[in-house]
Amino acid sequence: MNNTEGVIVPNGKLPKEAQGLQLNFCKTLACDNFGLSDAEKYVLQHVNPKRPAMVCRECGAFPPLLNNQSVLDELQRLKQTQTDGLPACKNTSCESLGLSVHSHKHLYHSFGYSGQKQRYRCKACQSTFVDQWSESNHKLQIQESILGYLFTGHPVREICRRLSINPKTFYDHLNQIAKRCRRKLSVIDERWFKHADNYTLASQFVPLQPNSHNGVFWIASGEVESGYIVAQHTNYSEEELKESQDNFTTARIVSTSYTPEAQLPFEDTQADIRTRIDNKYQLILARDNVEDPLGNLAKLDYPLKGTLIHPHYTSYAHYLYLEQQLETDRPISIFMPQDPLLRSAALSVYLPRIKAESIDIVYVEESEGWQNSTPVDKHDIVHMGWWRDRWAITQQNTIESDQRVELMIEKAICVLAGKQQPSHWLQSASTRSISSYQRRFQVIFNDFVNEPRRRLRPAGINPLLDIFRAWHNLCYQDKSGLTAAQKLKLIDKTWTLKELLS
Repeated sequence: MNNTEGVIVPNGKLPKEAQGLQLNFCKTLACDNFGLSDAEKYVLQHVNPKRPAMVCRECGAFPPLLNNQSVLDELQRLKQTQTDGLPACKNTSCESLGLSVHSHKHLYHSFGYSGQKQRYRCKACQSTFVDQWSESNHKLQIQESILGYLFTGHPVREICRRLSINPKTFYDHLNQIAKRCRRKLSVIDERWFKHADNYTLASQFVPLQPNSHNGVFWIASGEVESGYIVAQHTNYSEEELKESQDNFTTARIVSTSYTPEAQLPFEDTQADIRTRIDNKYQLILARDNVEDPLGNLAKLDYPLKGTLIHPHYTSYAHYLYLEQQLETDRPISIFMPQDPLLRSAALSVYLPRIKAESIDIVYVEESEGWQNSTPVDKHDIVHMGWWRDRWAITQQNTIESDQRVELMIEKAICVLAGKQQPSHWLQSASTRSISSYQRRFQVIFNDFVNEPRRRLRPAGINPLLDIFRAWHNLCYQDKSGLTAAQKLKLIDKTWTLKELLS
């Protein structure tokens, strides 16, 4: 993988910028070429697909070449998905396309009513549109019942039988509920983005349907302390997408004939944390593209409908989406699991913030039961993996109350960007809240997500993700009796399902 030999492209050039965006450069922070998009600093080849298309002449790193326009196309797809059903300009030639009234009030003004629904006019193109969900919900009772049954694990057929509706009506209701939830959250999300003093986020990705092998990954980011989820996306589109792909960059769209080359190895969850980190590096290097976890699948069962997108394109677009929401004058900290899928995207998208030293990006791996409140006395520094990442590893001793057995709990962090010392992050950095959020979704909707006929039909799960994010942020109370939004003082009381749907 790190072989620097290959056919050098005559007058080799990196992929073209797209609207000023250039994401192709060395991703090794300690390398002199980090952030530099100068073709002369790299060995470039596109003759042998088994060899890296770009290799850094300074450190030998081999990040995949990205089509910058394809990243922007993916960002546009995510934005359209995120704003589906929200009141926004729909003129495809307008600069305000897809920008919601709730988060961009200065771009619109009220323009009367259509029946009982609020109408708006775009200041840029003068087109008008209606807020479909501004009137009272006439289907509140049945939609509240649907959510009640879903959250208590009832299968779709049973819900349809009890409510005397057919499956199509059920999914129509689910889509309508999801749009209402997106509308409610868009207002509250904007409140946090605008008024937070700083942004401390955790990111995580997991297979959306663990038993399906359909290649759909779920990327989510949330505020660390409260667990408030600010963004989530999947690398699956319900629409049939097409792209014109050259031979020089990695494709955005996964071909229906794509076959993973690596085999997913056994992961020893009982091993010590240093062994687990080392095993993960081996897993990463087994990929044909180090940033693409699809390469680790033993097989890929392509969804029957829609389009599968390579996860690293979605990851870059995910952080671009967040960057457009965050205020530029406030510091950011991002914690993430050990994987280049998130690492490379964050280092690339937040390059200006890294240069301005206004962001911290940290790998976090910790054993279950770790207590951040306990001071860290000492830690070991170990350089690991092909990249020689500098890990700080420490441990806590705790007594298991039932058996009176002393247990050793470990934690490791790797500072990818930022000036804080490892001891600071060992005590505070965590991805536990985002992992708990995704795990809770899988537990509550296990039968729905892994239902055999839905394994190759992930489209039906997308509305449920929007509903669950709204419920988690506004309705779900943790042990403290507060919701995530209450902890951030975005709402003053816990919402009921009726308030969520009204």
